[in-house]
Amino acid sequence: MTKILDELEENFAQLETKVASAGAELTWTTLVEPLEKLNDPLEQTWGVVNHLKAVQDSEELRNAHAKIQPRVVELTQKMSSSKIIYGGYKQLRDGAAWGAFEKWQQRAIERAVKEAELSGVGLEGTAKTRFVEIQSRLSELSTNFSNNVLDSTKSFKKLLTNKADVEGLPATSRDLAASTAKANGHDNASADDGPWMFTLDYPSYIGVMQHAKKRSLREEVYRARIQIASSGEQDNTPIIGEILKLRKERASLLGYANHGEVSLAEKMATLDDANSFLEDLRARSFSAAERDQEEVQALADQHGDNVGKLQHWDISFWAERLRESKFDLKDEELRPYFPLPSVIKGLFGLAKFLFDITIKPVEGSFEKWNKDVQYFEIFNSESIPIASFYLDPYSRPEEKRGGAWMSGVVDRSSTLARPGAKVRLPVAHMVCNGTPPTDKKPSLMTHREVETLFHEFGHALQHMLTTQDSTLVSGINGIEWDAVELPSQFMENWCYHEKTVMNLAKHYETGEPLPKAMFDKLVAARTFRAGTAMLRQLHFAMTDLALHTTYDPSGSDSIYDLEKKVSEKTCIIPPLDENRFLCGFRHIFAGGYSAGYYSYKWAEVLSADAFGAFEEVGLEDEVKVKEMGKRFKDTVLSLGGGLEPAKVFEQFRNRGPTTDALLRHNGLLQG
Repeated sequence: MTKILDELEENFAQLETKVASAGAELTWTTLVEPLEKLNDPLEQTWGVVNHLKAVQDSEELRNAHAKIQPRVVELTQKMSSSKIIYGGYKQLRDGAAWGAFEKWQQRAIERAVKEAELSGVGLEGTAKTRFVEIQSRLSELSTNFSNNVLDSTKSFKKLLTNKADVEGLPATSRDLAASTAKANGHDNASADDGPWMFTLDYPSYIGVMQHAKKRSLREEVYRARIQIASSGEQDNTPIIGEILKLRKERASLLGYANHGEVSLAEKMATLDDANSFLEDLRARSFSAAERDQEEVQALADQHGDNVGKLQHWDISFWAERLRESKFDLKDEELRPYFPLPSVIKGLFGLAKFLFDITIKPVEGSFEKWNKDVQYFEIFNSESIPIASFYLDPYSRPEEKRGGAWMSGVVDRSSTLARPGAKVRLPVAHMVCNGTPPTDKKPSLMTHREVETLFHEFGHALQHMLTTQDSTLVSGINGIEWDAVELPSQFMENWCYHEKTVMNLAKHYETGEPLPKAMFDKLVAARTFRAGTAMLRQLHFAMTDLALHTTYDPSGSDSIYDLEKKVSEKTCIIPPLDENRFLCGFRHIFAGGYSAGYYSYKWAEVLSADAFGAFEEVGLEDEVKVKEMGKRFKDTVLSLGGGLEPAKVFEQFRNRGPTTDALLRHNGLLQG
C-alpha cells in the first residue's frame, strides 16, 4: 500500500503539471484516461484490503488498516479536490468540443465536476484544512463503528445444556447451535443432545426468535440484539454523535444546510421528493400493519396460555405460528428443498434463460480467502468469457460482518485492458451470510436466504453485464445511488415464479422437486405481514433522513429521542426505551446509505414496475419473456451510469415508473 500510494502521489503531481500546461489542447485522452489509469492500482488494492477486513477480520489486519487509512484518505481527498483537475473537467464541459462528446462522456464529465465540488474543491485556507480533517476523521469513525458492531456481535454467546430450553427449535437451528458449540470447544455437542450455543448472527438469532418456546430465552436474545455495540468500550453512541456533527459541519463548509442536502445532490430524488415518497408509502401501509398486529395478538390470546399483550420478543414467534396456521407452511419444511448447490444451479439456469449467458465454476486452484469460497466465470452466447465472480455464501460470526453485499473487484474498462486485449473484464465479489452446512447436511436455505442470494446476484449482473468500457460509467459506477437497487430487487421477484422455483427447489436427499402445493402456499404467503415489513423499512429510511436533515446533533435531544419520535408514526408497538438499534445501523454510519436509505424503497418502485413488464407479456410465454429479458439486459444491465436512470428505465419500459406494481406485489393496492 505504501509503495502504491507513493507512486500515485508522484504520478498525480506529474499529471497535474501536464494538465496545467495543456491549455486549450486538453482532451479526454489527456485528462480522463490518464486519471483512470492512475486510480486503478489504489482502487484494486485498497478494495482487496477492505474486502478482507469485511470477510476475514483480524487484529493484525485492523492494525495495518488503521495505520494506512489516514494516508489513503489524505491522498484521495487531495486528488478529488484538485483545482487543476477540476479546472480541466470544467474546460472539457465548457469547451467547443462539448457537443462532440458521447452522452456517457458528458455524464462522466458533469459528474466529475459535481464530485469535485462536493469534495471541497472550492474551499480555501482554514476551511479547506478543516474539510480534510473532517474527511479523515469520518473515515476513521466509520471503521471504528464497524469494528464495534462485529466485536459486540461475536461477544454474545449463549450456551444451553437443557433440552427443555431449546424446545420448539427446529433441527436446523439445533444443528447450527451444536456446530457453534463444537467450534467453541464443546467437542461432543450434537443437535439432539446439546450442548447448544446461540449467537447474535442472523441465522442463529432468527431461529430463536421464530421458534424457541422458552419466552425468557427469546427475551434475552432480543434484548442483546437491540443493544449491540451500545455499551462499554464498544459503545457506538459517541461515535454516532461525532459522525453527525462532522457531517453537518462538512455540509456547512460546502454551503449546504445539512448532510441530507449534500447526499441528495447526486441522487435522482430531491429531499422533498424523498420525504413525500416515504410518507405516501407510510400512509398506505400503516393500517395494514395494524391489522397484522391484531391478527398475531388474537392468535396468541387464543393459544398462548395467558401471554397477555405481546412484547417485542413475542412478535416473530407468534407471527411464525400465524403463518403456519394461515398457509400451512413452515420454513423448516421448505429448507430441505433449498440446498445451496441446487439453488445456485437454478439461479444460473434463470440467468441463461433471461440473459443468454452461461455460468461455469472455475476448475482447479484459485486464490480465495476461505475454503467455502467459490469462483465462477460468465460466457456470452458465443462462448466468449465476459466476466467472473466470487461467491462467499456462509455466515462466519467470528470474522465476517453480517448482512449481504456485492462489490467490484475490478471494473470493465478498455483503457485498463491488458496488452493485446480490447477490454478488461469485470470481476465481482458476492457475499452472503447464509446458513452454513453442518457435519451431516449441506447448507439448507430459508426462502428468505434464497431471495438474498438472488438480490446480490442482481447487483453482480449489473456490474458484470455492462457494455460500457470506462470505469467512470461501467457497471454501477456513475448510477445515482437511489437507482442501484433496481436490478437486485428485480431478481427477487423470480423467487415467486413457478418455473424458476421448481427448477431450483430440489430435496437435498431425494432430488424430488418442491411439491406444487407447497409452492402455492409460498406464493400465497408472499404478502403475509407486508404492511409490517413495509413500515419497518420506512422506519429505517425516515429515521435516517431525519438524523441528517432536521436533527441537531448539538441540541438537547439524543439520537434515541429522535428515533422514538419517528417511531410514533412508523411503529405499531413503540420500541423499548433501551433499544439501541442505531448503534448497529451500518448502512448509514459505516456504509454508503447515509441520507439515502430511502433508496431501497425508491428503487423498489422501479424494480417492481420492471418486473411488471414481464407479467404483462405473460410469464408463461417463454418467447416473449426471453425477448423482455434481452431488453432488460440491453438497458438496465448494460448502460451503467452512461445514461440517467430515469431515461434507462424509460428505454426499457417505454414510460416512466408508477407505484402500482410495488403496492400490488405487497398486497397494499387499494381500490
